[in-house]
Amino acid sequence: MPSYRVTLAVGTLQPGADPAAVLPAAADAARELATVEAWDVGVVRGQARITVRFMADTDGDAHQVAEHVQDAVDRLADTWGTRVTRRWGNRWHPA
Repeated sequence: MPSYRVTLAVGTLQPGADPAAVLPAAADAARELATVEAWDVGVVRGQARITVRFMADTDGDAHQVAEHVQDAVDRLADTWGTRVTRRWGNRWHPA
């Protein structure tokens, strides 16, 4: 089964949202639809970015997982730049 990852930038938190809840919410949302392999948060060019790696049968399934993750994170913070990539060998390519 192919490995995919969804990456999205996270901005301003919604009122009352706990910053520590954002990454777990993303991983939990992906876990509802797929097997989650890993999750991480990083800062790229001054922007917080969440990455969740998961397994899915097809690119279409992966995009559904990514939309579900974005919807979950949107309840807690502003997001943009959602990107879905698929692993081929040791590289990630757009799905």
